[in-house]
Amino acid sequence: MFQGDFRVRLNPTLAAILLAGLVAGTVDIGAASLINRAPPSLILQAIASGILGKASFASGSNSAVLGLFLQWAISIFIAAIYIGAARTVPLLARRWILGGLAYGVAIYFTMNFVVVPLSNAPFGHQAFNPAKAGLDLLALLVFGVIVARFAHAPRA
Repeated sequence: MFQGDFRVRLNPTLAAILLAGLVAGTVDIGAASLINRAPPSLILQAIASGILGKASFASGSNSAVLGLFLQWAISIFIAAIYIGAARTVPLLARRWILGGLAYGVAIYFTMNFVVVPLSNAPFGHQAFNPAKAGLDLLALLVFGVIVARFAHAPRA
């Protein structure tokens, strides 16, 4: 019987991007659940509504799975931008907390004023609620710091 080593070795930058995106994206789902006092499945359907519109909420677990895939894909993309920038501008990796906080602010404005309004999400044009906006910003500050921490991690 063959006994080989089947471990997969990822490029350290790619590993950091994938882990940062998956961890930050998953934490973000939990934060959205807490902020909106809604089950994660509903949060995931809301994410899928960016593509499916209102039909997402009638599609059950299928749209929740799509929402999870979309959340992770977007989170990995967001992580790739920061980690790629941190590899080019080492200050972003060295001062990762400040860089992550600044990135969280940028993510907040991009998601709320570009991505969601351009999507099919039915809730993109709600009245401004300062308390909810503050909590959403806090969640994305945490998201940014998580991503930046992975950028700070030593490379193998």
